[in-house]
Amino acid sequence: MAERLTRGEAEDLASELPKPLKEPLVSPTPEAERFGLDEFINRVSRRAGVSPDEAREGVRAELSTLKDAVSDGEFRHVMSQLPRDFEALVGAPG
Repeated sequence: MAERLTRGEAEDLASELPKPLKEPLVSPTPEAERFGLDEFINRVSRRAGVSPDEAREGVRAELSTLKDAVSDGEFRHVMSQLPRDFEALVGAPG
């Protein structure tokens, strides 16, 4: 997720999460990489060593959990940096 968000947004998101979840959100660059949901799913699939279908379900679960874990405003900010197909995956407006 950190690769897809700007560093500032990743830091804002991390500020609302428990300490063990903050470090993975440290963005390697200040700018967000531009790629869509399919590439995001493929990256998760490769890194986790799971099928793309399993990765898609994992991303869906991650976004749903994130929606419950952070403020509505922060979740909207995160979703505003992602392409619209992420909204359909989680069923929430960005």
